[in-house]
Amino acid sequence: MRLSSLGDSALVIRIAPDGAAGDTATIEAVRGAVACLAAADLPGVVDVAAASATVTLFFDPGITSATLLGPLVGRLLAARADRAAAAPCVVSLPVCYGGVHGPDLDSIAAHAGLAADDVIRLHAGAEYRVAMIGFLPGFPYLVGLPAALATPRLAEPRTEVPAGAVGIAGDRTGIYPLASPGGWRIIGRTPLALFRPDHDPPTRLAAGDVVRFTPIDAGEFVRLVAEAER
Repeated sequence: MRLSSLGDSALVIRIAPDGAAGDTATIEAVRGAVACLAAADLPGVVDVAAASATVTLFFDPGITSATLLGPLVGRLLAARADRAAAAPCVVSLPVCYGGVHGPDLDSIAAHAGLAADDVIRLHAGAEYRVAMIGFLPGFPYLVGLPAALATPRLAEPRTEVPAGAVGIAGDRTGIYPLASPGGWRIIGRTPLALFRPDHDPPTRLAAGDVVRFTPIDAGEFVRLVAEAER
Protein backbone atom coordinates (compact mmCIF):
# COMPACT_ATOMS: atom_id res chain seq x y z
CA MET A 1 0.00 0.00 0.00
CA ARG A 2 1.27 3.46 -0.94
CA LEU A 3 -0.26 6.85 -0.05
CA SER A 4 0.05 10.05 -2.04
CA SER A 5 -1.64 13.46 -2.04
CA LEU A 6 -3.89 14.53 -4.90
CA GLY A 7 -3.93 18.31 -4.65
CA ASP A 8 -4.85 19.70 -1.24
CA SER A 9 -8.15 17.85 -0.78
CA ALA A 10 -7.62 14.19 -1.67
CA LEU A 11 -5.50 11.24 -0.58
CA VAL A 12 -4.82 8.38 -3.02
CA ILE A 13 -4.27 4.91 -1.56
CA ARG A 14 -2.60 2.56 -4.02
CA ILE A 15 -3.81 -0.93 -3.19
CA ALA A 16 -1.98 -2.79 -5.98
CA PRO A 17 0.27 -1.98 -8.96
CA ASP A 18 -1.41 -1.02 -12.24
CA GLY A 19 -0.42 -4.38 -13.71
CA ALA A 20 -2.71 -6.10 -11.20
CA ALA A 21 -5.73 -3.93 -12.01
CA GLY A 22 -8.76 -6.03 -12.87
CA ASP A 23 -7.66 -9.28 -11.26
CA THR A 24 -9.94 -10.79 -8.64
CA ALA A 25 -7.55 -10.27 -5.71
CA THR A 26 -7.18 -6.57 -6.50
CA ILE A 27 -10.92 -6.06 -6.98
CA GLU A 28 -11.56 -7.68 -3.60
CA ALA A 29 -8.80 -5.68 -1.90
CA VAL A 30 -10.14 -2.39 -3.29
CA ARG A 31 -13.70 -3.30 -2.36
CA GLY A 32 -12.67 -4.21 1.16
CA ALA A 33 -10.70 -0.98 1.58
CA VAL A 34 -13.65 1.13 0.39
CA ALA A 35 -16.02 -0.61 2.83
CA CYS A 36 -13.57 -0.19 5.69
CA LEU A 37 -12.86 3.49 5.07
CA ALA A 38 -16.48 4.41 4.39
CA ALA A 39 -17.58 2.75 7.63
CA ALA A 40 -14.85 4.55 9.61
CA ASP A 41 -16.53 7.93 9.07
CA LEU A 42 -13.17 9.72 9.19
CA PRO A 43 -13.36 13.39 10.21
CA GLY A 44 -13.50 15.71 7.19
CA VAL A 45 -13.78 12.92 4.60
CA VAL A 46 -16.59 13.68 2.14
CA ASP A 47 -16.25 10.79 -0.34
CA VAL A 48 -14.48 7.45 -0.83
CA ALA A 49 -13.96 6.56 -4.50
CA ALA A 50 -12.73 3.26 -5.91
CA ALA A 51 -10.66 2.89 -9.07
CA SER A 52 -9.20 -0.29 -10.58
CA ALA A 53 -6.18 -0.43 -8.25
CA THR A 54 -6.58 2.60 -5.98
CA VAL A 55 -8.96 4.18 -3.49
CA THR A 56 -9.18 7.96 -3.16
CA LEU A 57 -10.38 9.81 -0.08
CA PHE A 58 -11.75 13.27 -0.82
CA PHE A 59 -11.76 15.56 2.22
CA ASP A 60 -12.47 19.08 3.40
CA PRO A 61 -9.02 20.73 3.77
CA GLY A 62 -10.49 23.07 6.37
CA ILE A 63 -11.02 20.08 8.66
CA THR A 64 -8.23 17.61 7.89
CA SER A 65 -5.28 16.95 5.57
CA ALA A 66 -3.49 14.11 3.81
CA THR A 67 -0.82 14.28 6.53
CA LEU A 68 -3.38 13.70 9.28
CA LEU A 69 -5.37 11.09 7.37
CA GLY A 70 -2.40 9.00 6.27
CA PRO A 71 -1.63 7.35 9.64
CA LEU A 72 -5.33 6.74 10.34
CA VAL A 73 -5.80 5.07 6.98
CA GLY A 74 -2.71 2.93 7.46
CA ARG A 75 -3.89 1.65 10.83
CA LEU A 76 -7.44 1.00 9.64
CA LEU A 77 -6.40 -0.99 6.59
CA ALA A 78 -3.70 -2.90 8.46
CA ALA A 79 -6.28 -3.93 11.08
CA ARG A 80 -8.64 -5.34 8.47
CA ALA A 81 -6.00 -6.90 6.22
CA ASP A 82 -6.91 -10.45 7.21
CA ARG A 83 -10.68 -9.99 7.05
CA ALA A 84 -12.57 -10.97 3.93
CA ALA A 85 -15.00 -8.48 2.42
CA ALA A 86 -18.71 -9.25 2.39
CA ALA A 87 -19.96 -11.24 -0.59
CA PRO A 88 -20.31 -9.07 -3.71
CA CYS A 89 -23.71 -8.12 -5.09
CA VAL A 90 -24.79 -10.15 -8.11
CA VAL A 91 -26.67 -8.13 -10.74
CA SER A 92 -28.42 -9.61 -13.77
CA LEU A 93 -28.98 -7.25 -16.70
CA PRO A 94 -31.22 -8.02 -19.70
CA VAL A 95 -29.62 -7.17 -23.05
CA CYS A 96 -31.09 -7.02 -26.54
CA TYR A 97 -28.20 -8.02 -28.79
CA GLY A 98 -27.66 -7.01 -32.41
CA GLY A 99 -29.94 -5.15 -34.80
CA VAL A 100 -30.52 -1.47 -34.08
CA HIS A 101 -29.37 -2.04 -30.49
CA GLY A 102 -26.09 -3.73 -31.44
CA PRO A 103 -24.76 -2.13 -34.63
CA ASP A 104 -21.24 -3.51 -34.15
CA LEU A 105 -22.19 -7.12 -33.47
CA ASP A 106 -21.32 -8.23 -37.00
CA SER A 107 -17.95 -6.44 -37.01
CA ILE A 108 -17.06 -8.02 -33.68
CA ALA A 109 -18.07 -11.42 -35.07
CA ALA A 110 -15.93 -10.87 -38.18
CA HIS A 111 -12.94 -9.82 -36.06
CA ALA A 112 -13.33 -12.94 -33.91
CA GLY A 113 -14.00 -15.25 -36.85
CA LEU A 114 -17.29 -16.31 -35.30
CA ALA A 115 -20.98 -16.26 -36.15
CA ALA A 116 -22.98 -13.46 -34.54
CA ASP A 117 -24.96 -15.99 -32.49
CA ASP A 118 -21.71 -17.40 -31.10
CA VAL A 119 -20.61 -13.91 -30.06
CA ILE A 120 -23.89 -13.44 -28.18
CA ARG A 121 -23.57 -16.85 -26.55
CA LEU A 122 -20.01 -16.15 -25.39
CA HIS A 123 -20.74 -12.63 -24.20
CA ALA A 124 -23.89 -13.57 -22.28
CA GLY A 125 -22.34 -16.78 -20.95
CA ALA A 126 -19.49 -15.05 -19.12
CA GLU A 127 -19.51 -13.67 -15.59
CA TYR A 128 -18.09 -10.18 -15.13
CA ARG A 129 -16.77 -8.08 -12.26
CA VAL A 130 -17.02 -4.31 -12.05
CA ALA A 131 -13.39 -3.20 -11.85
CA MET A 132 -14.36 0.46 -11.42
CA ILE A 133 -16.98 3.09 -12.19
CA GLY A 134 -15.78 5.98 -14.34
CA PHE A 135 -16.01 8.12 -17.49
CA LEU A 136 -19.72 8.85 -16.89
CA PRO A 137 -21.82 8.54 -13.71
CA GLY A 138 -22.49 4.83 -13.34
CA PHE A 139 -20.34 3.65 -16.30
CA PRO A 140 -18.98 0.21 -15.28
CA TYR A 141 -15.67 -1.10 -16.58
CA LEU A 142 -16.27 -4.86 -16.60
CA VAL A 143 -13.55 -7.51 -16.59
CA GLY A 144 -14.18 -11.11 -17.58
CA LEU A 145 -14.74 -10.73 -21.32
CA PRO A 146 -13.94 -13.99 -23.16
CA ALA A 147 -10.58 -13.53 -24.89
CA ALA A 148 -12.05 -14.41 -28.29
CA LEU A 149 -14.26 -11.29 -28.16
CA ALA A 150 -11.53 -8.73 -27.45
CA THR A 151 -11.87 -6.08 -30.19
CA PRO A 152 -10.23 -2.66 -30.66
CA ARG A 153 -12.23 0.52 -30.21
CA LEU A 154 -13.75 2.18 -33.25
CA ALA A 155 -11.23 4.17 -35.28
CA GLU A 156 -13.64 7.11 -35.18
CA PRO A 157 -15.95 7.45 -32.15
CA ARG A 158 -19.67 7.96 -32.62
CA THR A 159 -21.02 11.39 -31.75
CA GLU A 160 -23.82 9.77 -29.73
CA VAL A 161 -24.23 6.37 -28.13
CA PRO A 162 -27.63 5.73 -26.46
CA ALA A 163 -28.06 5.14 -22.75
CA GLY A 164 -27.94 1.44 -21.96
CA ALA A 165 -25.63 0.56 -24.86
CA VAL A 166 -23.36 -2.41 -24.06
CA GLY A 167 -19.96 -2.15 -25.70
CA ILE A 168 -16.59 -3.81 -26.09
CA ALA A 169 -13.24 -2.02 -26.13
CA GLY A 170 -10.12 -4.14 -25.99
CA ASP A 171 -10.59 -6.78 -23.31
CA ARG A 172 -13.31 -4.92 -21.40
CA THR A 173 -17.08 -4.61 -21.61
CA GLY A 174 -18.81 -1.40 -20.57
CA ILE A 175 -22.33 0.00 -20.42
CA TYR A 176 -23.20 3.60 -21.27
CA PRO A 177 -25.48 4.92 -18.48
CA LEU A 178 -26.25 8.14 -20.38
CA ALA A 179 -26.36 9.15 -24.03
CA SER A 180 -22.81 10.19 -24.88
CA PRO A 181 -20.17 10.25 -27.58
CA GLY A 182 -18.15 7.05 -27.47
CA GLY A 183 -15.80 4.74 -29.29
CA TRP A 184 -16.69 1.36 -27.81
CA ARG A 185 -18.11 -1.20 -30.25
CA ILE A 186 -21.78 -1.61 -29.40
CA ILE A 187 -23.00 -5.18 -29.16
CA GLY A 188 -26.43 -4.64 -27.57
CA ARG A 189 -28.46 -2.52 -25.20
CA THR A 190 -30.06 -2.96 -21.79
CA PRO A 191 -33.43 -1.33 -21.07
CA LEU A 192 -32.49 -0.78 -17.42
CA ALA A 193 -31.20 2.59 -16.21
CA LEU A 194 -27.71 2.45 -14.71
CA PHE A 195 -27.74 6.03 -13.41
CA ARG A 196 -30.78 7.11 -11.42
CA PRO A 197 -30.13 10.46 -9.72
CA ASP A 198 -33.29 10.16 -7.62
CA HIS A 199 -32.08 6.88 -6.05
CA ASP A 200 -29.65 6.29 -3.18
CA PRO A 201 -27.15 5.23 -4.36
CA PRO A 202 -27.73 6.79 -7.81
CA THR A 203 -25.70 4.14 -9.65
CA ARG A 204 -27.11 0.65 -10.20
CA LEU A 205 -23.65 -0.95 -10.13
CA ALA A 206 -20.67 -0.50 -7.81
CA ALA A 207 -17.02 -1.54 -7.97
CA GLY A 208 -16.71 -5.23 -7.13
CA ASP A 209 -20.23 -6.24 -8.21
CA VAL A 210 -20.73 -9.42 -10.22
CA VAL A 211 -22.63 -8.81 -13.48
CA ARG A 212 -24.40 -11.35 -15.67
CA PHE A 213 -26.16 -10.61 -18.96
CA THR A 214 -29.42 -12.24 -20.06
CA PRO A 215 -30.33 -12.05 -23.78
CA ILE A 216 -33.80 -10.70 -24.58
CA ASP A 217 -35.58 -10.01 -27.85
CA ALA A 218 -36.73 -6.65 -29.21
CA GLY A 219 -40.29 -7.14 -27.93
CA GLU A 220 -39.09 -7.76 -24.38
CA PHE A 221 -36.82 -4.72 -24.63
CA VAL A 222 -39.81 -2.50 -25.50
CA ARG A 223 -41.89 -4.05 -22.71
CA LEU A 224 -39.20 -3.43 -20.08
CA VAL A 225 -38.68 0.16 -21.22
CA ALA A 226 -42.43 0.82 -20.92
CA GLU A 227 -42.51 -0.84 -17.51
CA ALA A 228 -39.64 1.35 -16.27
CA GLU A 229 -41.42 4.49 -17.45
CA ARG A 230 -44.61 3.76 -15.53
